[in-house]
Amino acid sequence: MLTPLRKRVLRASSALAATAVLVALAGCSGSPGATTLDPKAKVQIDVWSGQSDAAEKAIESLAKEFEKAHPNVTVNLSPGASSTDQLLQKLSAGFAGNQYPDVSYAFGSWAGQLEASGRTLDISSEVKKPEVKWDEFTAAARGTAQPSGKKVIGFPAVVDNIGLLYNKTLFDKAGLAYPTADWTWDDFRTAAKKLTDAANHIYGYGYSVSGSEETTWQFWPHLWQNGGSILNDAGTKSEFASSSGTDALSFLRSMAVDDKSVYLDQTDEKFGQLFVSNRIGMITSGPWELSDLKTGGTKYGVVQLPGTNGDHQTVSGPDIWALFDHHDANRAYWATQFAEWLTSDTQDERFNVALGNLPLRSSEASSAAVAAESAQYPGYNVFVANSQNVKQTRPTSKGYAALSVAIGKAISYVLQGQGEPKSSLEQAAKTADAGLGK
Repeated sequence: MLTPLRKRVLRASSALAATAVLVALAGCSGSPGATTLDPKAKVQIDVWSGQSDAAEKAIESLAKEFEKAHPNVTVNLSPGASSTDQLLQKLSAGFAGNQYPDVSYAFGSWAGQLEASGRTLDISSEVKKPEVKWDEFTAAARGTAQPSGKKVIGFPAVVDNIGLLYNKTLFDKAGLAYPTADWTWDDFRTAAKKLTDAANHIYGYGYSVSGSEETTWQFWPHLWQNGGSILNDAGTKSEFASSSGTDALSFLRSMAVDDKSVYLDQTDEKFGQLFVSNRIGMITSGPWELSDLKTGGTKYGVVQLPGTNGDHQTVSGPDIWALFDHHDANRAYWATQFAEWLTSDTQDERFNVALGNLPLRSSEASSAAVAAESAQYPGYNVFVANSQNVKQTRPTSKGYAALSVAIGKAISYVLQGQGEPKSSLEQAAKTADAGLGK
């Protein structure tokens, strides 16, 4: 299994800490492009992959195949920047100087800013075509590619979700039955408490209290399962400080402060390492952990998240292949065709699934590629099935970064016994709303 893309994408909070500012730019400088589509005309499309190492080699091979099938098209492929994190700044500079690609990998958290730049293509009509099979992507992936609800600015590039990973060695030692798919929050709390052995520094559960997006996005499933929302329908005001949010955070606080069954990780990284080395009984994480678990020889299992009232919603942080407008009908057509081809089930199995990521499309769940990955890495198939529990889209508006920081700090304070759930969330909401209003 190659290193999953998500391991270097979502878990790094820098995806939300990008400082580049994208400004709306009307029109383009330079000579005008084709105003009428000619699919046979020679054309070059520039693609910034955002990848490195094995992933870059894989997409290079795919691009050559596309060129062979379409001899009039040249795919000018490059990583675009020295790291994926730097692509947003590179895009911003490119917009100002009219030197930007036709297609670029983009973190989902950037989608709102990219649309606001005025440079993206709108492929809403394309994704309505039956042959595109747009509904095979998860609701969160589709929503991320449609940040304002008005335009579809690209295709999903990588999808994920989090489930409950449990350490069989510690469960066996404590004489506990393994978690099941119908576990409730109470089942989860009870097991965490029984797994905890303070004298030997063993904890039932691990949670990040760094205040980063790792802290925040682990909380969203609790909020959603409890009937809460992050924002109002207009996306202009936070709603996480509701009774649903307060009750969800109070539940986590009861585990961390009252039961003392939670390892509070200040780094975002240690809880995964401690789980591998049999020091933590349960963590909520994604398929990117499976490679480390196999390398570490850890005996583990995976189930969907514990739920409440039969709701087992999870969170996803999809990324996209963003498409950009050069006012050239031929470039727009072939950029769209390339992104659509790259995210088809056949190519996705050779790219995402081969690299250890989850399949983009629901139709791939029963594929031979997914079966092979599941056989090599137990639990992979659970994450594939868990895509059905991805019901809501994590916000992609430019105000989300500030919101994430505000609630992340509140969660961290509360779980460390330094604040009360209700007042802490209300203060975080005030800070978040100030950012949303800008």
